[in-house]
Amino acid sequence: MVALQTIPLFDAVPAKHLRRLAKEADVARYDVGRPVVEEGKSGEAMFVMLSGSAKVIRGGRRVATLMPGDFFGELSAIDRGPRSASVIAETPTEVLRLFRHTLHDLLVEEPAVVFRILEGLARRMRQIGPGTPVG
Repeated sequence: MVALQTIPLFDAVPAKHLRRLAKEADVARYDVGRPVVEEGKSGEAMFVMLSGSAKVIRGGRRVATLMPGDFFGELSAIDRGPRSASVIAETPTEVLRLFRHTLHDLLVEEPAVVFRILEGLARRMRQIGPGTPVG
């Protein structure tokens, strides 16, 4: 639960919900060059970077770098659709994996988290720039 408390995405979430998230989440480790998610493949989890760095590749082009505290995969976790980008570990990387059913329950119980995820999406859209397809 300590890791979740340090992530800005979850700073508005009460401790009882963080404990449940921590209980139902898992930690995955990826070696350098290994994909965490692959563009076009379906997914039902979102991820939070715990350590390391990863590059985000969309359409063969690097669009971002992820560092501890960053999150990704929330679109597929929300709608079960295909991943809009690949995320590839650039260093040994640990991520917290949060599953769709757990997130759904949290978002219903804690609407403030919905706003935090929307803020994160808005930040990404601004980084990508106008005219670039997002999804």
